[in-house]
Amino acid sequence: MANKGLKAAELISHPAFKNLKWKLPPTEEGYAEVAKGRSGGPFKLWYEVHGKGATRIVWIMGLGAYRTAWKRQTRYFGLTHDQYTSLVFDNRGAGKSDKPTCRYSTSEMAKDIADLLVQVKWLKDDFTLLDPKQKINVVGVSMGGMIAQELGIFLPSGTLNTLFLVSTWPRAVRTVPYMEHLKQRANMFIPRDIDIQLDGICDRLFSNDFLAVPDTEGDEAYGPGGPNYPTNRDRYAAGEMDKRMDPDGFTKKGFILQAIAAGWHYKSPEQVRDMAKHVGEGRVAVAHGTVDKMLTFNHGELLRDEIGESVEWRKYEAEAMS
Repeated sequence: MANKGLKAAELISHPAFKNLKWKLPPTEEGYAEVAKGRSGGPFKLWYEVHGKGATRIVWIMGLGAYRTAWKRQTRYFGLTHDQYTSLVFDNRGAGKSDKPTCRYSTSEMAKDIADLLVQVKWLKDDFTLLDPKQKINVVGVSMGGMIAQELGIFLPSGTLNTLFLVSTWPRAVRTVPYMEHLKQRANMFIPRDIDIQLDGICDRLFSNDFLAVPDTEGDEAYGPGGPNYPTNRDRYAAGEMDKRMDPDGFTKKGFILQAIAAGWHYKSPEQVRDMAKHVGEGRVAVAHGTVDKMLTFNHGELLRDEIGESVEWRKYEAEAMS
């Protein structure tokens, strides 16, 4: 593991820690009640709509992450390019959304999103398009890509314009010896020193080259302003510290319940093919990094192969994509 940066205490005491939030004013924001009549429901999801363009995009975040992790995508597809409208939100169990005590699954989390799309008037009560000319584009990363697969199956055929699955899997495929596999799974839940945690998550999510690049986020348009951290690693780790200091948004219960949903996600080869056909020929894209340490590259290849020749495939010589 390389590119160890500032310690947790140094991240917090750095002047940039006061300026972590991007300035991305939403067109609409609020709570949507979802899961009426379903296990654990009803409960509320926090959402934001950015932009007023005709091309609608739903962004589905991964395990333990907030909607704010889509900051650059929100800026591009919600502020600086007026042909788009972007919907970002916190999944159940994270951020400003509720954290119901029940079993989470990627299929139920997909239904949460379908309910949300009804609330924001992108879909009718029967989950068909409110405006047939405005099909919906869905992007899901990591666990969000698993939820996106379920959404592609659940919504009526013809609802989605495109489905973009990033750094995700149709199901877990073990690529290391069994005991090492168990160790990797257990490490997610073993309490560790915060500095070890920060080094570990940065190492799993990003390449060493990216982590070592000088931070410029404070200077970016719609960015947080203020001074910069020494490196990208320190900027990301500071965001993780800020999240972990949020006792209401980032909870052990919410994280574990989301992790269970991701770990139990399973789509057979037949289900993957049926999903792609249901969404539509040539409307599903898959992207994966070759040395992804979170969800290994073979999972992206598996998803690509099982979708078949109609898939739009992007291979990146990099680690997990942010």
